[in-house]
Amino acid sequence: MTIKKTNEGKITINRRSFLKSSAGTAALLGAVGTQFPFGAHIAQAAGPETTKAILGYIALMDASPLVIAKEKGIFAKYGMPDVEVSKQASWGATRDNMVLGGAANGIDGAHILTPMPYLISAGKVTQNNVPTPMYILARLNLDAQAISVANEYKDLKVTADASPLKAAFAKKIADGKKVNVAMTFPGGTHDLWIRYWLAAGGIDPDKDVATIVVPPPQMVANMKVGNMDAFCVGEPWGEQLVNQGFGFSACSTGEIWSKHPEKALGMRAEWVDKNPNAAKALLMAVMEAQQWCDKPENRQEMSEIVGKRQWFNVPVADIIGRANGDINYGNGRVEKGTKQFMKFWQDHASYPFKSHDTWFLTEDIRWGKFEASTDVKGMVNKVNREDLWRDAAKSLGVAAADIPATSSRGKETMFDGKVFDPENPSAYLKSLAIKRVEV
Repeated sequence: MTIKKTNEGKITINRRSFLKSSAGTAALLGAVGTQFPFGAHIAQAAGPETTKAILGYIALMDASPLVIAKEKGIFAKYGMPDVEVSKQASWGATRDNMVLGGAANGIDGAHILTPMPYLISAGKVTQNNVPTPMYILARLNLDAQAISVANEYKDLKVTADASPLKAAFAKKIADGKKVNVAMTFPGGTHDLWIRYWLAAGGIDPDKDVATIVVPPPQMVANMKVGNMDAFCVGEPWGEQLVNQGFGFSACSTGEIWSKHPEKALGMRAEWVDKNPNAAKALLMAVMEAQQWCDKPENRQEMSEIVGKRQWFNVPVADIIGRANGDINYGNGRVEKGTKQFMKFWQDHASYPFKSHDTWFLTEDIRWGKFEASTDVKGMVNKVNREDLWRDAAKSLGVAAADIPATSSRGKETMFDGKVFDPENPSAYLKSLAIKRVEV
């Protein structure tokens, strides 16, 4: 029997050879089952419309599911063997390539900061404010970003409580020097974490310091030469900073908001609408990779894979500690076996709760990235495609316990006692002392 795969991804069988083969039926079902794990019937009726997608990523640990899905052939397993996982220089480059799209030498989707699909869809961060509709198909992880501080402040006992920096920053500015606080993209997750941290400590991130944008892989080098006083970024850069001795970690972001949402799998809406079956296949592959990454016994191998030159180009020693929840903060504080490791699947890490997207949009309203009149609920319902996640989870055979009953995780309590009720965002905004919006 001869089985061939056409350019369109269809399987053709030489009928004469098939009939000659006594094991023809078994061989056929085996071949189709390998190419299409959904089964022969679905493969014929609803196989992926394309075998290719170009997905961007930044060298951050929360991109691991995309890297693992590529390295371990999981994309191919779900009928998407030609998926490219393409390194991006910055979140700005990710945005620009997303606007271009894969057909125009850009990208079709990406490992992305959760607020970015909203900012791009609304045209808030695009050239000439032209919207590029996007969808969020899944969350990629919870927790494990770090807020780092320069060594000159090491004696201040700075933790999740940033208040000891208030007087130090004010004195430095009074002496005619600048205080630069770095994040990775305006309105993105790292911007929101460091703003929340500063504001909770009584420091206005717009008035008391200068907020600058630095791509994640360049954070450590910039701290080394004294370009910044503090920064927020994902791992492995917080751990690398400590290992190289150029600064210390004030806190892991999970200490600000336990089990907080972080990156997402974002896709151009046009691509998903045109290729719904391929989008489902991609999503299933990423979800399976998330399950693999989440197993403690795989953390060492995961760290070794993503640390390779072609992916992150980072020593495993700068990855593995915090991947296991072992944190050397770099200022004398060392904690082993914490819960501050990155969650890829547990605690519903993969499911894109609409309530969490509502928090991100509310915080971006807080800091003037969106107008106070923004229809948050309408925007979330348009961009967040948790329905696609549920469909993929069902086909993947995900246990009922791993599928949330509703699209809201309910009220969330931050480390400073502030409570976010997704049903009443305005009350949350009113409770915040430092903000750019009148409520």
